Amino acid sequence: VQLVESGGGLVRHGGSLKLSCTTSEFIFDKYKIGWFRQAPGKEREGVSCIDPSDGWTKYQDSGKGRFTISSDNAKNTVYLQINTLDVEDTAVYYCAADRLLSKVCASNVREVTGMDYWGEGVLVTVSP
Repeated sequence: VQLVESGGGLVRHGGSLKLSCTTSEFIFDKYKIGWFRQAPGKEREGVSCIDPSDGWTKYQDSGKGRFTISSDNAKNTVYLQINTLDVEDTAVYYCAADRLLSKVCASNVREVTGMDYWGEGVLVTVSP
């Protein structure tokens, strides 16, 4: 299974982006999906997660209020809408898949051992 992120780029402060995570095959019946991000010089942190089988979602403090996670199971894709972008949102954004909700919903990757699948990440750069 491969996860491919897209939708990143350069955006001005206050703007919006919608990131996509597309899987190479349908896994949403068994796998949960999480979005993580890693800013320069910082640890990889969890942002949000979803169980695509029933739409249950969770947001870490870093993602509350401005981030919306959703899925389109027919397209094997999970989205992360980010509004009111700030320079502190500059990071590489990764999606991950695992059968365990606790892993994809981790607040930090230090809490996770052996995530089943990671994407290669997509860069989001927010200019002042």
